[in-house]
Amino acid sequence: MDRDAPEQGGRGAAGVTSTSIGRGGEQGPPGADVQPGKEAAATRRTRRRFARRQWARRWLSLRYVLALLLVLALLGTSIYLVFFSTTLQVKRVEVVGNSLLSDARVREVADVPVGDQLALVDLGRADARVGSLAEVESVDVTRTWPDVVRIAVVERTAVAAVELAGRLRGLDADGVVFRDYKAVPKGMPRVRPGANAGTDALREAATVVSALPDGLVTRVDHVEVATVDQITLVMRDQREVLWGSAEESELKAQVVDKLLAAQKAPYYDVSVPGNPTYRTTP
Repeated sequence: MDRDAPEQGGRGAAGVTSTSIGRGGEQGPPGADVQPGKEAAATRRTRRRFARRQWARRWLSLRYVLALLLVLALLGTSIYLVFFSTTLQVKRVEVVGNSLLSDARVREVADVPVGDQLALVDLGRADARVGSLAEVESVDVTRTWPDVVRIAVVERTAVAAVELAGRLRGLDADGVVFRDYKAVPKGMPRVRPGANAGTDALREAATVVSALPDGLVTRVDHVEVATVDQITLVMRDQREVLWGSAEESELKAQVVDKLLAAQKAPYYDVSVPGNPTYRTTP
């Protein structure tokens, strides 16, 4: 019985040792205590990504609101500047292109209200008023920001002088009488309307004179106008050219220029430019 006891004790001791090792093994592999730290880091990253997405959504909505507020602010500022601010009020009326008319005369007729908002000035009204002046061929009234109304005038140019009601007047290429002369300017022909010559006849005479080349117009002393189709040029050397009407005036001018140089005669007829004639008696 004594021999059996140690054996049983030895096996018991060995059993105890085995059980201890086994229990130690149940504590898990090395590094098992690090796993909770990794899970915490992953959770933090997930939360950060979620927060960024939430902020992106909020910023997207906020961006549209800010853009709308900015547009409204700019619109409000523009409305104030254009319609209410003294910055964009008319402070000056500029007149250019005039020589016959004074700046003061043009401003008076245009009647642009200084001190009014520039955006509200009636440019069409000013244009029509200035354009009604006989001296004005065309006019362009514009705004020049921030505070100027600009009136650009193109005045008529006289091509001949005509005496009407005892006054020597200038006649432009359209037959418009628009200015006074004390004497006929050098080199300018004079129009002498007959008793039956009306405004249409003056217009025809003006068309004839404006068609003459410079070298020929200075040789014309005056233009006799009986009717719209009975126009005669009287040269400074007293030769006469029956012109007829103003039709084909440019062609007639070319023909008469050559005819005067080629034939010496007191009377010429270019009323039919394709068949010009000359004669020695009236």
